[in-house]
Amino acid sequence: MRVFSRILFIGLSLFAVTCARADWVRREETVMGTRIYVEAWHDNPVQGELALDAVMENMRRIDRLMSHYRPDSQLSQINIHGAEGPVPVNPELFDLIRTSIHFSEISEGAFDITYASVGYLYDYARHVRPTEAEITAALPGVNYRNLVLDGERHAVGFARPGMRIDLGGIAKGYACDRGVEILQRYGIRNAIVTAGGDSRLLGDRRGRPWVVGIRHPDDKSRVVLSMPLSDVGISTSGDYERYFDEGGVRYHHIIDPKTGHSPTGVRSVTIIGPTATDTEGWSKTVFIKGPVDGIRLLEQHPGMDAVVVDKDGKVWYSKGLTPP
Repeated sequence: MRVFSRILFIGLSLFAVTCARADWVRREETVMGTRIYVEAWHDNPVQGELALDAVMENMRRIDRLMSHYRPDSQLSQINIHGAEGPVPVNPELFDLIRTSIHFSEISEGAFDITYASVGYLYDYARHVRPTEAEITAALPGVNYRNLVLDGERHAVGFARPGMRIDLGGIAKGYACDRGVEILQRYGIRNAIVTAGGDSRLLGDRRGRPWVVGIRHPDDKSRVVLSMPLSDVGISTSGDYERYFDEGGVRYHHIIDPKTGHSPTGVRSVTIIGPTATDTEGWSKTVFIKGPVDGIRLLEQHPGMDAVVVDKDGKVWYSKGLTPP
């Protein structure tokens, strides 16, 4: 799995290199505010199309449940009413929030869904950023320890006012993993499910690996490297996804929970691991902690690997991916 090769590859954050084949079924839609792509092999193309229908509907269901852009989503109801007391939610949402808290604990607070208490003040499309006074006032709301979870009622609340949560740093990877589970129920054993920069690979390409490339932070037509992979999750987080530049500073969507600002030492992080839920959470963690501390922390967790491009263009690798 960890063998480096050279290929021609053009893509966004992450794409699989594919060849047209009669028995491969494919689907592309925009859901969860990003590009969703599914490709799967099925001996019966009609059944394959039904499987893709089910994956896309599940993507839309997760978006309806977990999007902070939808005022009627259960996540938005937590943000609106959570300071009044724990809000009962779907067990699936409750469990993903609990998983997010676990990531906060193992990441030493670098991953924290309550970053949204500051993050909502940024509007990247309109080039709006908060003042230092606004950040200082909002930062006390950023602390995963102030999330109140009631396991019996599957309810989530906030221990203090001014808090918000956002699952944008883990929900797409989670949706990819759930998509693979659906495909498996349809008897599919070879597939890829992609949501933006997050992918879950199921098996291989029928005897050949999936070949994925990590795009150059400044040029989507170039790659930093390409890798043959199978049966893994892989996520890329970059400062080029949602951002604006002002006064020589790039303000992007990855926010350090400790400062309320975007980290400046890293351009992109790619994580490879067992599931896309894991890899997406770790991609944000390593991005915020930086190449040295982030990779050191990641390597304490078996089965995880990283490729980091820092602000100077230097490429860092975890031990399992270090080129010969």
